Amino acid sequence: MKTQNILISGASVAGPALAYWLHRHGFHVTVVERAPSLRGGGQAIDVRGAALTVIERMGLLAEVREAHTRMRGMSFVDSEGNTLMSTTEETLTGGPTDSEDVELMRDDLAHILHRATCDDVEYRFGDSLTSLTQDDGGIHVTFERGQPRTFDLVVGADGLHSQVRALVFGEEARFIQHLGMSLSVFTAPNHLGLDHWQVFHQVPGKLVGVYSARRNTEARVMFGFGSPPLDFDRRDTARQKQFIADQFADMGWETPRLLKAMWDAPDFYFDSMSQIHLERWWSGRTVLVGDAGYCGSPMTGQGTSMALVGAYVLAGELKAAAGDFRTALPAYEQRLRGFVQRNQQLASPDMKGPPPRERVVEAANAITLVDYRS
Repeated sequence: MKTQNILISGASVAGPALAYWLHRHGFHVTVVERAPSLRGGGQAIDVRGAALTVIERMGLLAEVREAHTRMRGMSFVDSEGNTLMSTTEETLTGGPTDSEDVELMRDDLAHILHRATCDDVEYRFGDSLTSLTQDDGGIHVTFERGQPRTFDLVVGADGLHSQVRALVFGEEARFIQHLGMSLSVFTAPNHLGLDHWQVFHQVPGKLVGVYSARRNTEARVMFGFGSPPLDFDRRDTARQKQFIADQFADMGWETPRLLKAMWDAPDFYFDSMSQIHLERWWSGRTVLVGDAGYCGSPMTGQGTSMALVGAYVLAGELKAAAGDFRTALPAYEQRLRGFVQRNQQLASPDMKGPPPRERVVEAANAITLVDYRS
């Protein structure tokens, strides 16, 4: 039952973070990613609490802090662009501006983690898993493009719509909990000249936002709205963009210009605000980490932190068990389950706004991290 060769599906945050720790602990790691390269785009994400400790133990804290968005504040405006409120004490995406938390762009963090692992880990972009068959000799994997291979363990770090979860645990509908909202995010020109600033326009059930990114050289646009579960082909971005355009056609302020920019966005993202709940995160020689196993949704503000902490604990328990996955996987879940539950509870279908700051801080620190490095 010793584990040496591990396949990770997914190269966003959880996958490369796990690859870092597994390699450090002496395992051989392969990462497969459906996209042809690292995925760009995404919204600003937060690293706080225990996750900051994980980043520090990786030796990446200075680099992560250097990528900080340095947001100064936010405004809400009416349909004519008149300011309704403005504050330099907090932002909608990152909380208090004087916090020790680090807010950075999702793709910036992904690149930092990839650079920290690409010399030691085998990355296979533009491919995905098509089948998994387990026996005493290992887990036999077939790929959409590559040749079949056998591994000792397969990890699903492939997000809300995990292929590994679907192949091993069953259809997504059994595990997904819709939170009553959907979200679109994409990159656009910073045509408002925003200086480390966020601006939002809100009407009942709908929110449009734009904030500067990458030292004001670009902007990220958000469209959020209340909705039931939506049935879309996740690869049909043209239909998704048309749906967003129809939903926000009557919104004022800068919405028409932002919708126009959406059609040219190279990194358009659209999905439901949902959580994943499973009774168990592992089955035989497969295990889930991050959003694939316990997505909290952007409404918690803790998805990235759960992914980083989960990756650290999973790799550490495999090391502590000397590669015995039958011991390590239950230990990983037992050590992490309470932390995940506390963080998932930050979001619910009846939320009217971000969770209270004190609850977020409490949840972000709701785990005592073992030091697996020695």
